[in-house]
Order: sequence, then C-alpha cells, then structure tokens
Amino acid sequence: MHEFELHLRLRVPQGGEPSLCAFLKDAIPFYEKPGGIRVRLVRRHDDPLAFIEIVEYATRADYEADQHRVERDPEMKRYLERWHSLLDGPPTVEVWAMCDC
Repeated sequence: MHEFELHLRLRVPQGGEPSLCAFLKDAIPFYEKPGGIRVRLVRRHDDPLAFIEIVEYATRADYEADQHRVERDPEMKRYLERWHSLLDGPPTVEVWAMCDC
C-alpha cells in the first residue's frame, strides 16, 4: 500500500521510446534504492509517445525524504538532467495522496 504518488506526464520525441526505456532500466533501481518507493511506467493507449511515470511512496516521510534528495543529491540531479534530455518538453507533475474515505 502507498500513501503518496507522483504522476509525471511526459512525451518523448518520435523514436524516443527505446532511449527512455533504456534509461529507466538504469534509473529506476537508483530511484527506488532508499526504500519505500516504487516506480512504474504506463503508456497512453492511443498515443505511443505519451507516458506517465508513476512514483509510489509508502509513506509521506518517504515522499518528503525523496523530495529532499531531488533538491540536494548531485547524483539524483544528474539522473534528472538525463531524463529531461530524453523528453519532448517539460513533464507535467501531479502529486496525489491516498484518500481515507
């Protein structure tokens, strides 16, 4: 079960999917390394260039620790720069929290 999710809506340029997938095979283990984080990629069924990276956080503390890492860790910054270079424009970032209903 997870408490928080990031939805990173992105597009790749024509022919960019193999590069994104190759990058994520290396990057996802790094992203998930601290624990409490799971990353997955889904594709829009009617647009082969549109994806959502879903980053699931087990707890709010895991989310906050990861945000701290994004802001301060030089290795994370290098991964993010490489990730951005593979995209066709900036991603849309949405933060979702589980509902207690």
